[in-house]
Amino acid sequence: MYVRRLALHDYRSWDDVSVDLAPGVSVFVGRNGFGKTNLVEALNYLATLGSHRVATDQPLIRVGAESASVSATVHNAGRELTAEIDIVAGRANKARINTAPCRRPRDLLGILQSVLFAPEDLALVRGEPGGRRRFLDDLAILRTPRIAAEKADYERVLKQRNALLKTAYAAARRGGAEAESMLSTLDVWDAQLARFGAEVLAARLEVVASLAPHLTVAYAALAPHSRAATVTYTSSLFEAFDGDPASASVAELERAMLDGLAAARQREIDRGVCLIGPHRDDLDLRLGNEPAKGFASHGESWSYALALRLASLELLRAGGSEPVLLLDDVFAELDAKRRTALAAVAADTEQVIVTAAVPEDLPAELRARTFEVSVEGPADARVSRLAGAVARAVSSDRTMDGDGPL
Repeated sequence: MYVRRLALHDYRSWDDVSVDLAPGVSVFVGRNGFGKTNLVEALNYLATLGSHRVATDQPLIRVGAESASVSATVHNAGRELTAEIDIVAGRANKARINTAPCRRPRDLLGILQSVLFAPEDLALVRGEPGGRRRFLDDLAILRTPRIAAEKADYERVLKQRNALLKTAYAAARRGGAEAESMLSTLDVWDAQLARFGAEVLAARLEVVASLAPHLTVAYAALAPHSRAATVTYTSSLFEAFDGDPASASVAELERAMLDGLAAARQREIDRGVCLIGPHRDDLDLRLGNEPAKGFASHGESWSYALALRLASLELLRAGGSEPVLLLDDVFAELDAKRRTALAAVAADTEQVIVTAAVPEDLPAELRARTFEVSVEGPADARVSRLAGAVARAVSSDRTMDGDGPL
């Protein structure tokens, strides 16, 4: 799989850009703030329908514009599809495949598969559980796009159930029968939450079980003298679970959720929030017997974050896909040993798209086509440009063809 052409319109700092890409390594070089990261973010957005930098779509639209669009022509096993999405301020996004409108944006999922490694990934090890849950869900959706619908349904029901609990909590404090009437519908919401939650939970457990051996191997390659890296899924539901959750059926997980919701009902009513379900779960990342969060050094944390992404790449490959590898300003953060290890992975991947502030950030052994990113306009309204309006292959000291060394 590789992206043959990427086009953006009013996406962040880019007003209009279209760039032809090819298999192998392509590098976008430009100073910080020039917009090179926006290119890989846009590609990953098409693959996951989300940004790795912001939680909402509004910042993706160029200042002064009402919408943004991203389009990529993807070559996969001799077939080409063009995936397009319009990101519209205050309204639902619109998607197209080969110019034909889609019923919903998630119909694009599966056309492009990508694995993105960025400085923000350090939060996978050191940050809050939400980032790790999203990592799992994105990977599950890349492998099985239908999981996106199950997750959307779960989040919809969760929002409605939380609203009911919050309203009932307020009504209970006022007294009267109003709260009791509201809470009488909780069984219906419990059933829906358990149904969709079990699907999400089963998908996450399957991903973790498949990812774990790849993670151990990837981390050992990056840090051969460190302790072994392991990953397990943690959930309060498993405290009373009879058997191994990883081998449980969706029906068994659904029953466990229903039981958990029943046991927690009074606590949920007292607090006005849902306390049971996949939205409360986490990944337990360990080095040896210790949790990576709080015990891993800075270098170990970087290795762990990179190992998670490289394990994701191998997991998708094991499923018969060859995803596009996106590396956003990461070589500058790595020592020589880890740069070399990552360059070796890049050399063995069908298409790799890299961003860097300067060519010197890249390992000497990385062979790549390089595109220069610049900006024009006043400081408060700068627009990104590919140098000379046409992408061209360059090195730090001479122009070259696309197959030359960096």
